[in-house]
Amino acid sequence: MVHMGLVGAKTKLFVAVQHELSVKNACYVFWNGMTLLKTPRIDKQAACQTIAVMVQRHFGTIMDADNEDDAQMNIQSGVKEYYGQTLTSSSDLKTDACATVAAPPRYIIDALAAVHDDVSARYYGCGLAIPPVLEGLKVLDLGCGAGRDVYAIAKLVGKTGSVVGVDMTDEQLDVARSHEAWHAEQFGYAKPNTRFLKGYLEKLDELDLEEASFDLIISNCVINLCMDKPAVFRAAYRLLKPGGELYFSDVYADRRMPKDLIDDPILYGECLSGALYWGDYQSIVKQAGFTDPRVVDHRRLEIIDKKLIAKTDPIRFASVTARLVKLERLEPACEDYGQAVIYKGGVEGMETVFKLDDEHQIEAGRVFPVCGNTLAMLMDTRFAAYFDVAGAGKQHFGLFPGCAAPDVFAETIIADPAPVGGCC
Repeated sequence: MVHMGLVGAKTKLFVAVQHELSVKNACYVFWNGMTLLKTPRIDKQAACQTIAVMVQRHFGTIMDADNEDDAQMNIQSGVKEYYGQTLTSSSDLKTDACATVAAPPRYIIDALAAVHDDVSARYYGCGLAIPPVLEGLKVLDLGCGAGRDVYAIAKLVGKTGSVVGVDMTDEQLDVARSHEAWHAEQFGYAKPNTRFLKGYLEKLDELDLEEASFDLIISNCVINLCMDKPAVFRAAYRLLKPGGELYFSDVYADRRMPKDLIDDPILYGECLSGALYWGDYQSIVKQAGFTDPRVVDHRRLEIIDKKLIAKTDPIRFASVTARLVKLERLEPACEDYGQAVIYKGGVEGMETVFKLDDEHQIEAGRVFPVCGNTLAMLMDTRFAAYFDVAGAGKQHFGLFPGCAAPDVFAETIIADPAPVGGCC
């Protein structure tokens, strides 16, 4: 395994990691420091004593556990201990769960490089949660930490856009807020286009966030750490404008996690024991209103530590970047209305091939048949200006042929663009 520490030139580090290491080995190699984790809500009082013992055993800290509030504080302190002291650098990680692999386009690398070093040094995520076409958007970052993605996106949305970051950790928010004026000056803005709020992702309704006001919500390897995940997805749907999207990276398992693994603080800190079963994820987001969840990127995770391999085997884990679009007229299945799109080009970083998701990589100038849902995701969203449509869509031809969701737990491969009429 190749390890790389924090170096002065962030761009050089990022490019080196993405292009000089193999995909399998491009793990836990970014900047020192990590986004502190969300505090889960404890649902069963019976777990309180167990958590107190767990914290004492792993972190040497004795805490009260008389009620659920004490239990919540225990696990919060334990997780903070793990990320704040046990992990002195990213190379201390025992899995590649919270590591970024995919190489972003040049303009995103430039935006990340424009972020202050003190902010970048406190970043860690399991994927890249920055989609294209951001100019003028209002964006919400769930679990923003010290604000690395907030500031990168603040540059990309421009003066007419804005970004709100939510995190529950004072230390991280102090870093984020202390650099607002610096980034505004660097980006040439008269005033900051950023705002940071302290709060829990499970309780977004308690924060100063207007319903149906965001074009985009992002999150990077954080939702899996929330015990009430359905509440997070319901809130995201409520906060999005029609045609807006939740674009996020997270970790999933190919089965429901056994209780002994859920209670393991190391696995929790490694983003594994809180991972949703992939089947449950599909059900939860659909119930929240996201009728047709899409997979943008995925990779099988590798567990590096032999003791953790013994604990988790044969469970498989995957890091997935997903796109959940808020459109009320989406159908439960991919239906064929005899329509196609033609990508006109023009999206920065996707000049020749537009990637909606893993199954829809649309070459510029090529007639690309699509189902009704995919057409809506392109034409009823911010992407509409980049596409022409062929076909009136007045006749139904049954299910769209060849539809199949990707196996996110398969060994990672780099796929070619989908053929004409690829899966919807």
